[in-house]
Amino acid sequence: MHKSLRWLLALAVLIGTVGVGSASAGTATAAQPNDIKERILKIPGMSFIEEKPYDGYRFFVLNYEQPIDHRHPTKGTFKQRITLLHKSIDRPTVFFTSGYNVNTAPRRSEPTQIIDGNQLSMEYRFFTPSRPKPADWKKLDIWQAASDQHRLYRALKPIYGENWLATGGSKGGMTATYFRRFYPNDMDGTVAYVAPNDVVNREDRAYDQFFSRVGASECRNSLTAVQREALERRGRLVARFEKWAGDEGRTFKVMGSADKAYENAVISLSWAFWQYSLEKDCADVPAPTASDDVLYNYIDKISGFDSTTDQGLEGYTPYYYQAGTQLGWPTVQYTKLKDLLRYPGIDAPRHAVPAEIPMKFQPYVMHDIDSWVRHDGEQMLFVNGENDPWGAEPFHVGKRNDSYVYTVPGANHGANIAGLPAEKRAKATARVLDWAGVQPQAVKSGDEAAKPLAPYDKQLDRRDLKREAILQP
Repeated sequence: MHKSLRWLLALAVLIGTVGVGSASAGTATAAQPNDIKERILKIPGMSFIEEKPYDGYRFFVLNYEQPIDHRHPTKGTFKQRITLLHKSIDRPTVFFTSGYNVNTAPRRSEPTQIIDGNQLSMEYRFFTPSRPKPADWKKLDIWQAASDQHRLYRALKPIYGENWLATGGSKGGMTATYFRRFYPNDMDGTVAYVAPNDVVNREDRAYDQFFSRVGASECRNSLTAVQREALERRGRLVARFEKWAGDEGRTFKVMGSADKAYENAVISLSWAFWQYSLEKDCADVPAPTASDDVLYNYIDKISGFDSTTDQGLEGYTPYYYQAGTQLGWPTVQYTKLKDLLRYPGIDAPRHAVPAEIPMKFQPYVMHDIDSWVRHDGEQMLFVNGENDPWGAEPFHVGKRNDSYVYTVPGANHGANIAGLPAEKRAKATARVLDWAGVQPQAVKSGDEAAKPLAPYDKQLDRRDLKREAILQP
């Protein structure tokens, strides 16, 4: 679920330098210690959680105290979890966010490998444990989150003085884009992967068009046949779902019933398949004549029945809240399933957020973002997957502003620069190196094709495509 949001230019005021841990307090001086850990912990509001060893780096898990409301920084704070993969203060730094929880294991995003730099990673506000108490959900919006990034950047820039890039995938790519819109002078470049850009929430024909042409028609038809058969067998399979839920202590207060949750998982099958699978995986789609066990297990594998339970939804409440207030969500028509559906619209975010949390959609926020990226965004690079449903409504850029959109052939929601054809891969890599200020002279002169400066590390650079809850970028 993602979609339209838009923001007023008046909200792009420059703040974040007031309150706990302002940037000036972190300024490096000759009197400061040489140990990077000590320098980091001298930043007001920064606290230590743990350090994990990794060859060639130092990796820290930290908390940083942030205002709950950046417009009123004296009215309470919360601790935001961050990680720092430190290589050298003489190297450029990548500011990464997934848009969700932060990974507390050492990892390196693709831009970090390309530029052989440091990486600062931030947990998105309201994802636990980075949630204010009590939680005022009105303070969860894209401007507040961008201000979290701005303020953290200002605190660390005096230590990491070389060029900075922002990056992220999926909701993290959206986050990097919004950060650039509200604080355009912070970063030297932005690399956004598979970032949805659903500008008008009620206009979603692009998604239906996508599902009418993605992959081979035989594969599309096979997925539809499985969905129809699962809905035809609803009685038996919902009973099985309810029994599993009872055995595992799962409940359906948010969705309303196991039947609703089941229908939500079934209608999301095609979306989840193309988001996480490749066309070669079409061979694994079961025949509609398959047994109840085979159908149930396949839908569970692709859509994930647990993701529709209260317990499965709980960790993603902040995302669904944002989808229902600013980001928007894709509305798919399900024309080939309509005669079997009982709950049209069950895949909307209101059905994934507890009823006691109020939501009011702001229909113009995404339009502002889209317009800014098209006309004013500079040094921005977007990477999409050809077969990723979230790419049905992508960002568009003004090429005169040294910005680019690349599509990886046949790729899903895990598309990256490395998957591009050689010529485009070299060009995209060259731009990242240039924005980071580390492009080799041989690349600048055209004597060599651009490639990552750091060798591949199978642990640090593992690009696992984590299967998230259904209809979630």
